[in-house]
Amino acid sequence: MNVPFDQNVWRGRSDTQEPGDTRRVFNQIAPLVKGQQVDDAAVIIGFCSDEGVRRNQGRVGAAHGPKQLRAALAGLPAKASSTVFDAGDVVCDDGSLEAAQANLARVISEVLACGGRPIVFGGGHEVAWGTYSGLRQHLGGTGDRRLMILNFDAHFDLRQSRPASSGTPFDQIACDCATRGLPFDYVCLGVSDLANTAALFERARELGVRYVLDTDMQESQLAKRLDELERMIDAADDIYLTIDLDVLPGAAAPGVSAPAVLGVPLSVVEAMIRRVRASGKLRAADLAEFNPAFDQDRRTALAAARLAHRLL
Repeated sequence: MNVPFDQNVWRGRSDTQEPGDTRRVFNQIAPLVKGQQVDDAAVIIGFCSDEGVRRNQGRVGAAHGPKQLRAALAGLPAKASSTVFDAGDVVCDDGSLEAAQANLARVISEVLACGGRPIVFGGGHEVAWGTYSGLRQHLGGTGDRRLMILNFDAHFDLRQSRPASSGTPFDQIACDCATRGLPFDYVCLGVSDLANTAALFERARELGVRYVLDTDMQESQLAKRLDELERMIDAADDIYLTIDLDVLPGAAAPGVSAPAVLGVPLSVVEAMIRRVRASGKLRAADLAEFNPAFDQDRRTALAAARLAHRLL
């Protein structure tokens, strides 16, 4: 089901008595009206689901992530003079994950048709299949434009078992590309060799997945990674960016389904997504696996809000 825009989530400190631009993000939020043309504005969509995490034997709670992420983002400084739109939430509360993903895909496609840039707040990483499906509906099924799927994640999420879960979305995308005769251009950054079985590495090899291990995504290697990213961006026409917050070190992001022992520093992830955003090729993005039930001192909420702010 769909839940409409909730103004009560968007609130924060007011500094109107101070000189200069004292606006915060909550001051520039507006509800998205169906069919409204929004001219490349960011459009936030919540995907309140942890059914995929439950199916994948993870710890549930990510369904509450969108509301708490909005609350953390609300008090950050406003972005220039632009309006940020909120299209409400797609909710999966009855186990019907596939229906919720199809619903999200429809919303994504509608936002893109209105000129918006969807930024989806999950929810488990099952959000990726819904976001991709909506983007694919918008782009069409031809190979005229090359779509790069860029995932920051400790896991490949290439499990082949069904029904679908938070561990299967990129295998689903691979199968969809094969059916359509399209290239599967999947890049996974921050992969942990201790969080993926040999079978998953083999599946990645079979599908031609490009990946970088977490050990090679530390701050001392950032310049090299940015050079590689620039070349990948140049070769793409469109980019779908998805960020599983479990790519971050567990100390920075404890509120996820599977906290990382090593992880990729927030500074590295932020620098790379800023490069993607600056390319002008980013068509849709999502942040997945924020689980407020396991957060500590709002560390995960604040890290996720910082990344979301860079994408607005």
